[in-house]
Amino acid sequence: MGDFFASLGQWITAVSDFVCGYPLFILLVGGGLYFLIYSGFVPLRYYGKAIKALKSDDNSKAEGQISSFEALASAIAATVGMGNIAGVAIALSIGGPGAIFWMWVSSILGMATKFFEGTLSVMYKGKDDAGEVQGGPMYMILSGLGPKWKPLAVFFAISGLIGTLCIMQSNQFTEAITSIFFTPEQNTLTLRFIIGVIITVIVACVVLGGIKRISKVATKVVPAMVIMYFLLVMYIILTNLNEVPGVFGAIFKDALTVKAGVGGGIGALVSIALIGIRRAALVNEAGVGTASMMHGASKNNEPVKEGLVAMIGPSIDSGLVCTLTAIAILIQRDVLPLGDGLSGSMAGLSVALQAFDASIPGLGKYLLLAMLFFFAFSTMFSYSYYGQKCTGFLFGAKYSKYYNIFFLAMLVVAAMIPLKAAVGLIDLAYALMAFPTMFTLLKLSPKVKAAMKEYFSKN
Repeated sequence: MGDFFASLGQWITAVSDFVCGYPLFILLVGGGLYFLIYSGFVPLRYYGKAIKALKSDDNSKAEGQISSFEALASAIAATVGMGNIAGVAIALSIGGPGAIFWMWVSSILGMATKFFEGTLSVMYKGKDDAGEVQGGPMYMILSGLGPKWKPLAVFFAISGLIGTLCIMQSNQFTEAITSIFFTPEQNTLTLRFIIGVIITVIVACVVLGGIKRISKVATKVVPAMVIMYFLLVMYIILTNLNEVPGVFGAIFKDALTVKAGVGGGIGALVSIALIGIRRAALVNEAGVGTASMMHGASKNNEPVKEGLVAMIGPSIDSGLVCTLTAIAILIQRDVLPLGDGLSGSMAGLSVALQAFDASIPGLGKYLLLAMLFFFAFSTMFSYSYYGQKCTGFLFGAKYSKYYNIFFLAMLVVAAMIPLKAAVGLIDLAYALMAFPTMFTLLKLSPKVKAAMKEYFSKN
């Protein structure tokens, strides 16, 4: 069984590396740059308006299920997860400190993309076969591009069924538990199966309550977990202040230069940029289409206002939280295997656990594990909703509830498969979701531009 999973992981990784290479890089970076310029640099000019829009009351007469704040909190609950720790650790392990610079770049571009995504999710809401208002790329495609584009909507929904399975979250949380409390000899498939079952039971208690329970949990958990993580990393920073200047120096230096062992020239620089962008895309999900399903469910009939709210997300997940993780890890960069030639093995959470434990001896890894609990489960709660929406679109609203059974069962499977397979599978699914989403956003971007002129003339 172990050999089977190993072979499967190698095949998935090879396909993922091909699909998620330059085409995805050009699509997300090029598309995000286009949105940034075409919008008149909305993320940089109107971030204050975005905060103000978040505080304003939603239109109670607008169709929807949750408030804009609940939509943002639920979307952030999905994005602020294992990727903010494991994803950053993977980027640093393979690409070195320079990969973080490209995560920052991706954060700004992601804000621009999320602005268009959030705006269009309200502008082109749809209804499922039960008559309930829904949002997401599949409804954007049908309402905005027309019925002839339905195959593209179906393609997105099928990819979404895989991409929203929380493979990474279940896998990495299981890895954290086994690496802390068990020896390598004890880390068997049976043990990982048991951990997977426990994870599944906890997640089931929330997701079976539907979007309203998910959003209520998210609005309470998300602010608390971000603040707690901020305080944890601030303690590490304050107790290692002399290392902080060197951390940022390493990030900027390595973003534009490459160590001798990694290679040289433009090709190596692009490789490091690819690593940073790829991990950031997994974290903030800008252009992937997931968040638009949540924002499309908001009680808001002002598309641009929802777009402003939506663009706050990347600034928190791939901006603030990923930076906190990077600082905590890079403070211990002299004793960790970072940037070992782009082809080195992905260390996943082990690097982050080592870093936190080195900064807070004997306690750091347990504190990080506590944060991982909140990060992992908040993501799994929101992702179940995304999968249900894809299921409802493909097979009918009455069948969407059955997705939860599949979703919960896959959490157990995810706990047992190799890390490379988990990363490769989700990266591949995200890429396949991003292509139809970005195509739709680019195609409909003039509609957003027109709505912007009208909205900002009044606000």
